[in-house]
Amino acid sequence: MNRFGLSGDARQPVVLTIPGLNNSGPGHWQTLWEEQRGDCQRVDLGSWASPNRNAWVNRLDAAIREVNGPIILAAHSLGCLAVAWWGALQSQAYGWPVTGALLVAPPDCDRMETPETIGGFGPVPRTPLPFPTILVASRNDPYIFFERAHSIGKNWGSSFVDAGHSGHINAESGLAEWGFGQALLDQLVDRAEGQVQAVRQMRPSMPTPHHDRRPAASGARP
Repeated sequence: MNRFGLSGDARQPVVLTIPGLNNSGPGHWQTLWEEQRGDCQRVDLGSWASPNRNAWVNRLDAAIREVNGPIILAAHSLGCLAVAWWGALQSQAYGWPVTGALLVAPPDCDRMETPETIGGFGPVPRTPLPFPTILVASRNDPYIFFERAHSIGKNWGSSFVDAGHSGHINAESGLAEWGFGQALLDQLVDRAEGQVQAVRQMRPSMPTPHHDRRPAASGARP
């Protein structure tokens, strides 16, 4: 077992949930997924009320390093920007160890009216992310215009999903466990499982690619 309480089985994808500003409360779909699914665990980014981009990216990186096997990121709101900056600043090979990400309701940190609490996450990265992504946007999200969300998704190389009029796609949206979102997540899980199986068939005697990425951080599992 790793510190996330998951098995660390390199064949099974681990889903790291990444909340946004002020964390995700008890009625949020991220929280419900963590309670109901056996593959989800939250990344503690710290300083939830006063986020710092570099600190969040470093904490996300530390969490990713601790997982032995394929990783899927399920981010909401400002957590999407943490994922985007991690992808822009790190040099992972495409699709490993992060095999995919579900990016839900990213805010636009480039708007003039962006609150100072999240302004430090701008400018929004414009480079394609080094893993497949699904970006989900709402048509009445108060933190980003729908067309802008589509543009960000295009820059990141994401598959774009229209969530209709769902507000900020959070607890206030009344989504409960958000079955539609889970179906999107399961698409990424299935893809990751197929990728691992293909790697094992091609290189059965080789160690999992995760350990070839870079040296383990001090105190991390060998």
